[in-house]
Amino acid sequence: MIMPRGQQLLLPARLLFIWASLLAALALNMLLNMGPGGRAAWLPDLLALTMVFWTIHQPQRVGVTAAFVLGLVMDVHQGALLGQHAIAYTVLSFLAIGIHRRLLWFSVPSQAAQMLPLFVVGHGLALCVRLLAGADFPGWPIVLAPVIDALLWPVISVLLLMPQRRAPDPDANRPL
Repeated sequence: MIMPRGQQLLLPARLLFIWASLLAALALNMLLNMGPGGRAAWLPDLLALTMVFWTIHQPQRVGVTAAFVLGLVMDVHQGALLGQHAIAYTVLSFLAIGIHRRLLWFSVPSQAAQMLPLFVVGHGLALCVRLLAGADFPGWPIVLAPVIDALLWPVISVLLLMPQRRAPDPDANRPL
């Protein structure tokens, strides 16, 4: 495969780092839900953002099954309708796998723009399931959540790719 011009060759991602970042995002999501904002509709879904990132960059290691299990964990934590986050995360993961080869050819800001429709679909599915279950409409600030997710895409990309950009023991015989 020919790499895009100016793109750095990355080291393989460690499985322990992938799952540690997913568990950290799960913990941050749980803390945001218990924080002073409560379950504010505009809050970003950090777990969905991290899961979609790893689904795009490591589709063999993080996929639809992991998304479903993490969604069930979020449903249990929030006391939400069982399957609300699981459906949204599963569809997000499926759509991310569908575009992962094409998406990696673009710059990070262009990737963020292309990820916005995916995040809209994810938040929209969760909202539809919530409304079908009889919950009240959370208000129009819910429109901000996918936008904030897309704006956080470059930050997540830099943070999660940082360990892969480290130099592997350079020496005179291996300049890469």
